[in-house]
Amino acid sequence: MIIFESDGSSIEECGMATITFNAFSFLQKKLKSKNLEYVNAKLSIEQGTTARDLIHQMDLTEKEVEAVMLNGKVGLLDTILQNQDRVAFVPHGTPGPYRVMLGFKNPSRVL
Repeated sequence: MIIFESDGSSIEECGMATITFNAFSFLQKKLKSKNLEYVNAKLSIEQGTTARDLIHQMDLTEKEVEAVMLNGKVGLLDTILQNQDRVAFVPHGTPGPYRVMLGFKNPSRVL
């Protein structure tokens, strides 16, 4: 379950973590159509939520997300998100030079 914080403050409830979320390119349009925030959005998530869980909670598919960036590095789908993590979803179709710079040039090493 995702709880969006309107004032940007963290929720200090037991069992919750706050992350900063961003989506890029085509994923922004998809999330906007679902009325979900996608630029520096402060999200409260249940502890134990993985990147894979977050994809599904946002009603996206794993095929739509080529890479998950966790705190500036390519992350694994089964990584459990921690309080204050920075999470970004990058879709397929990201131009070549950015793929190398972001560290997901080799798809077999991603997710």
